[in-house]
Amino acid sequence: MENCIFCKIIRNEIPSKKVFEDDRLLVIEDIGPKAPLHLLFIPKVHFSNCLDMADSHDELVGYIFRKAGEIAREKGVADSGFRLVQNNGELAGQSVFHLHVHLLAGRELGWPPG
Repeated sequence: MENCIFCKIIRNEIPSKKVFEDDRLLVIEDIGPKAPLHLLFIPKVHFSNCLDMADSHDELVGYIFRKAGEIAREKGVADSGFRLVQNNGELAGQSVFHLHVHLLAGRELGWPPG
């Protein structure tokens, strides 16, 4: 999408602190971290949230979660624990309407969230 901030980051129109990138996925540091480690896993194909997913996105979502585990290991937070979050809609806290998954780690994350 032309005006989507994540699409602009993917197209390198807006700078970001990249952690990982390939042809399907971009992983960046969150600019307003809520934990010592706060990463965003952004698929390069645009869809708003899980309500807009098609069957063709199934493999991509599995890939995002697998890559999150790999990066959690690389960053040294896999053993201590981390949280993956995907918000759907404004009341859930979604502020950018391009599906993305947050990885948060490095502090105790209480339950329930929010």
